[in-house]
Amino acid sequence: MAGHSKWANIKHRKERSDKKKGKIYSRAMKEVISAIRQAGPDPRSNNKLRVAIQKAKDANVPNEVIDRNIKKATSSDQGDFVEMSYELYGYGGVGIIADVMTDNKNRISSDMRIATNKCGGTVATPGAVAYNFDRKGVIRVSKSTPISEDDLFLLVSENGADDFTQEDDTYVVYTPIEAFNQVKEAIEKAGGKCEESELAMVPKTWVEVNDEDADKNITLIEWLENLDDVDAVYHNMKIQT
Repeated sequence: MAGHSKWANIKHRKERSDKKKGKIYSRAMKEVISAIRQAGPDPRSNNKLRVAIQKAKDANVPNEVIDRNIKKATSSDQGDFVEMSYELYGYGGVGIIADVMTDNKNRISSDMRIATNKCGGTVATPGAVAYNFDRKGVIRVSKSTPISEDDLFLLVSENGADDFTQEDDTYVVYTPIEAFNQVKEAIEKAGGKCEESELAMVPKTWVEVNDEDADKNITLIEWLENLDDVDAVYHNMKIQT
């Protein structure tokens, strides 16, 4: 998992963390709107909406913002959101996946073309990049947590985690999707501080690149991250040391 640590050292952690929080906030609102467009604005009869509202609250979205988006979703001008992924090849054969939730497929398609025209890389055929990744739960636990490293490793292993490593000032726990909530709850119950927890695309293999290609890939990845319809960007780049 050396690439994760190297990547974290390249970028400013606070800036990246703030950007991710903004994306989580935006995604939560999209899911609220999508749920309403599919089954109406009453959470008592719309289970998907009820779950989406709870996720928004968990992401610290204010109630007035949730209410405003519920009203927005009932407008005839508001389209539904669809989930999709774009797979790209970066420089040096690096694989990149952008998770998207959009209400305008033409817009995101155009945005992807602009991204590769400006920053390089190519859009790949579906599946060409994704087969090198697994969708997993990723939980980052602060090293300042009162649980010792050995006890944390034992705890997460007993609850279904399948990998455990370190990244700067955090422990990183990887889980199958079905064990994600159980592992997270076990950590929190034991007094651990989960700094981040998400379902992410985790590389099976890494592609090592030189500094020049790394800089070009970073430019492309940052461009993709700044697109409104893109919720998360994953890659399997490892920089030569």
